[in-house]
Amino acid sequence: MRDFAEDPPVEQRVGDLLAERAETLAVAETATGGLVGALLTSVPGASDYLDRVVVPYDYDALRTTLAVPRETLDEHGAVSEPTTRALARAARDTADATWGVATAGVAGPGGGTEDKPVGTGFVGVAYAAPWESGDSTASVSRYQFDGDRTAVRERLARRALRDLETAVRDRTD
Repeated sequence: MRDFAEDPPVEQRVGDLLAERAETLAVAETATGGLVGALLTSVPGASDYLDRVVVPYDYDALRTTLAVPRETLDEHGAVSEPTTRALARAARDTADATWGVATAGVAGPGGGTEDKPVGTGFVGVAYAAPWESGDSTASVSRYQFDGDRTAVRERLARRALRDLETAVRDRTD
């Protein structure tokens, strides 16, 4: 799982950043199936900032574990910007964490469509600002990755951590 790692790896950088800021993280993964959590927990001291990792893989699990609305799933599907945003927010809020990260995608080899071909991935990052500040945020980015199922999943997991790293660094409060 180090084919696409940097030096130092993003899981180390993001962990150091969260620990320095005394911020916490919760993760919701679909397409990556726990790889984001595996990367984070490979770093000693991850328990200082990582609250939980959930891997709801089908529609029922998305609804019952993280309360993704049925209407969102019916209208947009599990691999979509609205669903990924809902997952990032739900991960953050159910854990009462500072940050929530979510992944969704089509890792292959099948399952792709014209609109969402194999290799499509979504990353959501949600931030919890202080109550009543109105400054909480959630953003989603769409990516296209090349490679087989293993490569797509690792690239999506590492992209999620890089997106989180950027968001944490950009937060100035």
